[in-house]
Amino acid sequence: MAQYVPALEYYAGGLPLVSTSYASSEYYFGINLQPLCNPTDVSYTIMPNMAYFEFLPVDDATTGEVVAPEGDAARLVDLARVEAGREYEVVITTYAGLNRYRVGDVLRVAGYHNAAPRFTFVRRKNVLLSVESDKTDEVELQRAVERASELLRPHGAFVAEYTSHACTKRIPGHYVIYWELLTTSDEAVSKETIDGCCLQMEEALNAVYRQSRVADGSVGPLEILVVRPGTFEELMDYAISRGASINQYKVPRCVALPPVVDLLDSCVVSAHFSPGLPHWTPARRND
Repeated sequence: MAQYVPALEYYAGGLPLVSTSYASSEYYFGINLQPLCNPTDVSYTIMPNMAYFEFLPVDDATTGEVVAPEGDAARLVDLARVEAGREYEVVITTYAGLNRYRVGDVLRVAGYHNAAPRFTFVRRKNVLLSVESDKTDEVELQRAVERASELLRPHGAFVAEYTSHACTKRIPGHYVIYWELLTTSDEAVSKETIDGCCLQMEEALNAVYRQSRVADGSVGPLEILVVRPGTFEELMDYAISRGASINQYKVPRCVALPPVVDLLDSCVVSAHFSPGLPHWTPARRND
């Protein structure tokens, strides 16, 4: 929910933003013992009496690939043996009958409260975007949106909602980012500014993506499509009309279903492409 912090801070007018607990539809995991901390510093202490918690180590924070394959219980780590600074995918066994259920959340051990580990939420484990050899996950996409949003602040605007799509209708394929903007002033955001946001997003993405753009030419320029206000409410209405729970609904950070892509495309008010190539330097060989 990090993308909502700027909007919440704007409307809260200085009131503290409090995240009290970490839970999902599967189970209740833990609580934030420092509720008045900065939203970027929130961590949750797991409550071991709620369920039996185990963790799959994540081998690389960039790719998000899990070391242990499906069904390999040998690499599972219990709550008492997690290591500070490492990332894990959480696995739970519950009183209700879930047995070693992979929730899909990746957590990082941020420290300890007495002997109980504190975890920060990192991302969902699935890769969001991929055109060729590139892989971009949720946390990386969020970071890129935040970096690009800095160009909007002088114009009194920020990204209220966003989602993404890997467009492969033409060669090379490219990333499409749908933005719904919220403006706090009468000044319009210029085309040049949003074009620059495209390049800023590319600069924030990983080296494999930038190599694909610069050296390989296997990924095309990133595209930002600005949609009209209310678009993401229409997207929620569409999901609910097809059975999604209004209590559990979250804006998808990547869309692929043709009806959803068509809905977003029908709401576009302006299209913008990256005006240049992101920085990329080939790795040096040590012969």
